[in-house]
Amino acid sequence: MADREFDIIVYGATGYTGRLVAEHFVREYGSAADGPKWAMAGRSEDKLTAVRDEIGAPSNTPMIVADASDPASLEAMCKRTKVVLTTVGPYQLYGDALVEACVKTGTDYADLCGEPAWMAEKIAQHHDAAKKSGARICFSSGFDSIPFDLGVLMLQKEAKARHGSPAPRVKGRVRAMQGTFSGGTAASLGATMKAAMKNPKIIGMLRDPFALTPGFEGPDQPSGMVPRYEDELGKWAAPFVMAPINTKNVHRTNFLLGHPYGEDFRYDEMVLTSPGDAGKAAANAMVEMMKNPFGAKPPKPGEGPTKEERENGFYDVLFTGEWPDGKSMKYAVKGKFDPGYGSTSRMLGETGMALLEIDAEGGVGTPGSFLGEALVERLRNRAHLSFEVEE
Repeated sequence: MADREFDIIVYGATGYTGRLVAEHFVREYGSAADGPKWAMAGRSEDKLTAVRDEIGAPSNTPMIVADASDPASLEAMCKRTKVVLTTVGPYQLYGDALVEACVKTGTDYADLCGEPAWMAEKIAQHHDAAKKSGARICFSSGFDSIPFDLGVLMLQKEAKARHGSPAPRVKGRVRAMQGTFSGGTAASLGATMKAAMKNPKIIGMLRDPFALTPGFEGPDQPSGMVPRYEDELGKWAAPFVMAPINTKNVHRTNFLLGHPYGEDFRYDEMVLTSPGDAGKAAANAMVEMMKNPFGAKPPKPGEGPTKEERENGFYDVLFTGEWPDGKSMKYAVKGKFDPGYGSTSRMLGETGMALLEIDAEGGVGTPGSFLGEALVERLRNRAHLSFEVEE
């Protein structure tokens, strides 16, 4: 791909999150002589021009017209670039043709997908062809599921260094989080529920922790769906709305890397509340919220928080590795900015940059399986994330 016109194209740059991804490139690489050759893509040149001017991108920033309903325009776009970053979801509605075009042209791809049934379908359809073409199809490159995927990966690296073996049991616990879920996330969940009503097999796939590891089924997994008191942390834990997608991606990373966490690896994710009766009540309330996590008026695609709200957001996730002999260790991933927008846009941008840097076999994978520690370093340096052992 050395002769391609662009390094990265941000597809969906006129949408709320796509605009933030484009802003990331302006902010981080706009004046860098050795920065990437990047372009903005979307359905309307007029809207692209308006966004380019609003975000302060250089006036010569290339703009490409491409439409999810026009596969030829997508293939033409893919032929011009090494990497496509797409925020155009729900992906089960608008992503098929772009993934196919990237696989066909050997173009790397990263998205913000949290739609496991669609992802499983794309793995079955395209994994082998992507390996042949060299395209790396990198799903879930935002808050779902990078902090969790890479948090487990880094904990296990430290576990082997300190204890000589991976932790067979890891608990992911969200200790704190301020921010909102994106309209795209809400739309994706809605599209998934509608698809499940038409195809009941999707319900089983959503419940299966190994839905993204075809041919491999590991041990029974803790469900994370029942509130429990965590003695070692002194707090109640409640179900986490993003656990069904994050846990599947963690298991897929382990699967694609040849099971460095072990074939007996067990993992779950929950949200911590507080001690005592108040914490128990909050945990039980979260169980009810799981039935309708976005409330009566879910955010719409294209809507989002103010700049101030994005910048005041944060998250803090603790990973605890446990061994049968009683050993344990803790690892934390923390992020500045709200998870659904401010941090997610930076994570997707840096996934694109890491894809440019790292050579790896093609296929349908994860940030952890394709990029690993190289992406961790980029996120530390360019996206305000921290990854560190807690003593």
